[in-house]
Formats: sequence, structure tokens, C-alpha cells
Amino acid sequence: MSGNADFTHDERFDGLYMNVAQTARGIDPLLDTVFSFLRRKTDFFNGPDGQGTTLAVTKVNEVLQKHVQIYEEEQEKKQTTKKAKSTAMRKKKEEVEKKKTEKKKVAVVEKGSDDGVLEIGQDGFDISSSSASVSGATKDKLKSAPKSTKAKEIPQNPPNEPKTIPSNENVDKKEEDDKKEEEDKEEEDDNTPPPMGNGGTVDDKYVWTQTLQELTINVPLPENTRGRDLDVKMSKKHLKVGLKAQAPIFLVNAPLTNIIICDDSFWCVEDGNRLVINLQKLNQMEWWEAICDGDPKIDVKKVQPENSNLNDLDGETRQTVEKMMFDQRQKAMGLPSSDEQNKASMLEKFKKQHPELDFSQAKMN
Repeated sequence: MSGNADFTHDERFDGLYMNVAQTARGIDPLLDTVFSFLRRKTDFFNGPDGQGTTLAVTKVNEVLQKHVQIYEEEQEKKQTTKKAKSTAMRKKKEEVEKKKTEKKKVAVVEKGSDDGVLEIGQDGFDISSSSASVSGATKDKLKSAPKSTKAKEIPQNPPNEPKTIPSNENVDKKEEDDKKEEEDKEEEDDNTPPPMGNGGTVDDKYVWTQTLQELTINVPLPENTRGRDLDVKMSKKHLKVGLKAQAPIFLVNAPLTNIIICDDSFWCVEDGNRLVINLQKLNQMEWWEAICDGDPKIDVKKVQPENSNLNDLDGETRQTVEKMMFDQRQKAMGLPSSDEQNKASMLEKFKKQHPELDFSQAKMN
């Protein structure tokens, strides 16, 4: 008897049910295997005291409603989290756009106040943008001043000397430098959140998420689609998904960016309108940038595994994952990895132990 044990979130039998689901290839056959076992190997349908099938149907409905409620609560929680993340991303984007606008305004002001550059009109007056701020009274005074005074205030260039005018090359170079500096600042100020579910979206195809061990792909399907209506083929380096009615056109038909374990990968149809593909990674210590070649890539430097998942790992695996994440952060900041730090530390100890040696030409590989 189960006693007070709670099996509603028990994951110990996932591997067993995954194999059954992969063999059955459909919700109806999967449920048939469950009820077939209860019918043939237990007294579930007759009841312990011969109550008949009514009690069995009541119990099935009771358990089903319990999981429906759990599902609805989880979906509501996901939607709340999704809205919160979406709001945070929108606010962050607005802040970034605001900073960009402010930087552009500052750049325009700085560019307009370049030192030592004057535009001289035919009458000898400064007609640059700075002269536009001269008040009307000052202009009247300049007009009423004698010509000799004008010559003293703004000396004319000698006949044989060209006027000092900034070249187009210098202006273009300054614009390029300003643009490059602005891009560098934007990269430094890039505080966008990590990709949702550590995955991404391929427009008009699918949405995918990942953990270190596996990838989950959700492919939208026409309503009332069944498993037998699909043509799904998985190899260690290729994925092909299509509707048999639309052959030879495929929804997905491309090489994978990394290698998977075919025997542990499976797929099923959920709600009659969604294909869920679970791919097991061969290398379970790395993050994928994309599912298939040619798909949009995510920034794996921003991937953040959930703390709960890290806590579920054994000590050695967790240490490896934390080391990998540390090395990724160090690489993003241009700093040495943990292995490089260990090598440098060992070299420093060796130097202290052998001060008579010359290490000026020493290099670490």
C-alpha cells in the first residue's frame, strides 16, 4: 500500500513510462497498457469487496480531476512567471532605448561644439551653428560696427592660404569612432535577461527549451492530429518531422548542431495539437546554441540553470557543472579559466622553490 506517500510528482518511473510511450506512440495505446495491466493483473475493476466497475470509474475520475487541478495550477503559475519576465524584459528594453537616445543627444552636442572649427561666409562672418545662438542685439551691433573692427575681430585668411575647413575624412573617422565607442558601451550595458527556458523560438516551426541533460521541442500541429499521422525520424545527427498527408514536405528536416542519444530520445502528441520531442544529449556537460543548423542561436553565456536542478545533481556532477559555469563567466570577461588559474598558481610555487632559474621566457600551454 502507498500509505501517505505522495506520487503526484514522483519522477522515479519516468524512464519506464518513456520507454512505454515510445513503444506505444500515442496517448490511447499508452493508456490501454495501463488499464490492461489493471484489468489482467489486479482486482481494480471488480473492487476488493466485489463492488463492481462503478468504484473503479469513480476512482479514475477522482485521480484524473486531481491531476487536472495540478496541471491548471502549474499553467497559471507559468503564465504569471512568463508575464513577470515579459514585463521585466520590456522595462529593461525601454531603459536601454532611453540610454541610447541620451547617448545620441550627448554625441550630437559634442559633435556640434568641436574646438577650432569655424565656417566663414563670404562677408567674413562666422556662420557655424554656434553663431546661431548670438542674440539679435549682438547681431545689430556687429552690423553697425565699422569694417576695420570686423577685420580685427575675425581676421581674414591671407590670399594664398586656404581657409581652415575640416576634411570629410576627418569627419567620417570621428563618426566611426563615436559609433564604435557607442557599440562598446552598449555591449557593456547589456543586461538583458537569459533566454526563456534556456532555449529559443524558430519562427513558424517550434519552440525549444533545454537542461544540461536533454532538450524539449514543442511543434504546433493541426487540431486532432494523432501519432499515426506523423512521420518523425531521429538519428544522432539529424531530425526530420512531417505530416504524412503533406509528404514530401517536412516541418523540420535538418542536421542537429550536436549529437543525441537516439535510444533515450522519444516523442508524443499532446492535446491533439502539439508534438513534444525529447532529445537526450550525448554530451551532458554543455549547452546547445540551437537545435538544427541554420536556426537562430542563443547566447549560451547567459544560460542560467535553476538552483533546484543543481541541488538535484550528485556531488561530482554538480562540481563539474559549477566549474563549467565559472569558466564560461571568466571567458566572457576575458579572464583566465579555473585550469589556467591552477597552472599559474603552480608556476608561481615552482618559481619560489627555484629562485635560481630564469622564468622570463616561460610560457603556459
